[in-house]
Amino acid sequence: MTPSSAMGALAGLNAVGFLARFSYALARNPVLPLFALFLGAGPEAVGLAVGISTVTGIFFKMPAGALSDVIGRKRTMLAGLLVFGLLPFAYLFIESYQALVVVRFIHGLATAIYGPVAMAVVAEMAGERRGEMLSWFSSVMIVGTLLGAPFGGYMLHHEAGTPAPGLWDFRLVFLVSGVAGMAALLLGLWLLRGPEEHASSGTSLAERLAKFRQGIREVVADRRVLLTSAMEGVQNMGMGALEAFLPIYAVTRAGLNELEAGLLWAVQIVITMLSKPMLGKLGDRQGRKAPIAWGLACCAVGLAAVPWLASFWTLAVAALIFGLGEALVTSSSAALVADLCRKRHYGAAMGTFGTVFDVGHASGPILGGLLVAALDFRLAFAILAVILLAAIPVFLAGVSLDETPERPVGA
Repeated sequence: MTPSSAMGALAGLNAVGFLARFSYALARNPVLPLFALFLGAGPEAVGLAVGISTVTGIFFKMPAGALSDVIGRKRTMLAGLLVFGLLPFAYLFIESYQALVVVRFIHGLATAIYGPVAMAVVAEMAGERRGEMLSWFSSVMIVGTLLGAPFGGYMLHHEAGTPAPGLWDFRLVFLVSGVAGMAALLLGLWLLRGPEEHASSGTSLAERLAKFRQGIREVVADRRVLLTSAMEGVQNMGMGALEAFLPIYAVTRAGLNELEAGLLWAVQIVITMLSKPMLGKLGDRQGRKAPIAWGLACCAVGLAAVPWLASFWTLAVAALIFGLGEALVTSSSAALVADLCRKRHYGAAMGTFGTVFDVGHASGPILGGLLVAALDFRLAFAILAVILLAAIPVFLAGVSLDETPERPVGA
């Protein structure tokens, strides 16, 4: 594939990913928790409905990535896009909380299957620019999420004095989500047409199963892949805690209103989205370990500073520092995993990376909640920051690039 055709294919994957994430975000925030409340769920049950799709990722991302190494990337990606396209329509028939949880768990297969496999394809096609291209891919996903979430909220919005959203209001949002998901599926079918290029040469089921197990075994046995993935997981633990408790701190302790609390989250996300491609390109040229280490340090500083601040602007600076740290880590971590991995196991490596990502993201609010309840915001956030800082020397000592099969320029 020529460089120009590769860039065109990557642009197409970005378009598919944008539509898929837009569809997924429409059915998630703020529509999903409000729908769970509408169905009679309490706070704990709402949390389960929101978080159950992350549990899906923990269990299925690694197998999905490894499966793509065996049966091919196109087939696996199309399976994920099929879930993106069809599952939103299942929400139209939900009338109980229990059914919502089941549908959410299955809907989580969309990102669990498509996400790591699409990242493996980007890593393969981008070559020495994989840090930059993976960052662009991730940033486009963020844009889809940023647009989908408020659009879903806007569709449910009712002026003061009018009735609250009813069942058909929610169903209209899910219908639009399904249309966007089908658009992603149809575009994916067109882009992924043609013969499969990465399918295993084994013909029997036994051979394919053996290669499936071998891919997972080889990736999991590589401490460098696990440590690099763990850095993404640790960073996401901090992000999950900040995502859950920064709004609470801002409103209950700093005296900000709900809009200002939401803007703090937007500052963090926007700086991450805008800086990732540039930082990914820098990592391609200068190496990936230093950005990851500096990124963890920035996240620790931003996190530890939050409970000591009491104005919108100072909290915005802390959120900006954390967002920059997140961009530094995420722009290089996935690319470094790809650098460290044998090419035929890209899918298993990205699946492992995604699994650790989800474990970190899911554990952040839980650990943060336990610490805030037992201690206070300052001690809780300080402990989380120390965990981030303690991870740096472990990573630097444990990941040696001298053994890397495919080192990027300057690594």
